[in-house]
Amino acid sequence: MTKPDVILEAQALERRFVTARPLFGAPVEVRAVDGVNLQVRRGETFAIVGESGCGKSTLARLLLRLIDPTSGRINYEGTDLAALDPKALRAIRRDLQFIFQDPFSSLNPRMTVGALIEEPMRTHNIGTPDDRRGRVAALLSRVGLLPQHADRYPHEFSGGQRQRVGIARALASGPKVIIGDEPVSALDVSIQAQVINILEDLKDEFGLTLVIIAHDLAVIRHMADRVAVMYLGKIVEVASVDDLFVNPRHPYTAALIAAIPVPRAGVRSAAPAVEGDPPNPIDLPKGCRFHPRCPHAQNLCRTDAPPLEPQSSGGEVACHFADSLSLPGIAPQGDARSAAAEKRFELYRMAWAQGSAPLPAPTQTKKIQQE
Repeated sequence: MTKPDVILEAQALERRFVTARPLFGAPVEVRAVDGVNLQVRRGETFAIVGESGCGKSTLARLLLRLIDPTSGRINYEGTDLAALDPKALRAIRRDLQFIFQDPFSSLNPRMTVGALIEEPMRTHNIGTPDDRRGRVAALLSRVGLLPQHADRYPHEFSGGQRQRVGIARALASGPKVIIGDEPVSALDVSIQAQVINILEDLKDEFGLTLVIIAHDLAVIRHMADRVAVMYLGKIVEVASVDDLFVNPRHPYTAALIAAIPVPRAGVRSAAPAVEGDPPNPIDLPKGCRFHPRCPHAQNLCRTDAPPLEPQSSGGEVACHFADSLSLPGIAPQGDARSAAAEKRFELYRMAWAQGSAPLPAPTQTKKIQQE
């Protein structure tokens, strides 16, 4: 088996934030990212998903060292970004760019759009002034704006247009990796599709590697190659997008999938969220961090934290009982198993809505699959 070409890697990556410094005793800390290991392969779209507050945005900023890690390594093509001094880090950032979530606050309102897009090129001494102006015009056209828009200011654009400006700015230095922190979550649904299509086209055209942070699995299903699921600072599952949706291995992943609204005639499209609230990140539960909300938790889950282990399918999962659980997924469109999978999916959705723990018995599951 050929070893994958890894372009960006996190090794035991950790980031702690101090939330209080009492007069007596140790500072109170939150582990926003806690011992994360992941690999991003060259040319893929890698998604990191999870509920709000799980640490995915912090992880995104760590991968580009926009914030410094407390410990661990961030390897970009074999170079540890965490060990670089500011001058060396600035030079390597030409290859690593970021698209921020909020298109309203991420652009300097005092600069024209042309100056905003040209700034990375000036920072890295790319081309002459004439070359840069020509590239600005070309990038604006490529993201669906007009070259004459270069003389306007950000406040003159809609949210979707500002996000296009952010994408053009991220492309200006000719990067190899672009990380998008929920790049479409602040946009209307109709505009989201346009921005997603632009990102996918640009990825193919420029040979980019994309890392997308998101909480909307419906978006991720259509644009990602592999997905990492994050919960309370830890990665609990990594799998190809097809394996993740068809055959989730972690109960938290299955619950997130069950929460995707699926409109059907005569059926309410609102899906139940994962039952209960996440634990206090300052006082995390022992054992598996998901066990207080997991319908399949057993005594072992309450005492021992499961490691993230490789699976025969090529993914990874952190669950003591991943091999024994039969969790429902959503079969691909047009798949022969779609009807059976939809029935199992609906049963699981109802179980979460009612707060009932057990899955259908094996005999019942087998019957459903054969119908």
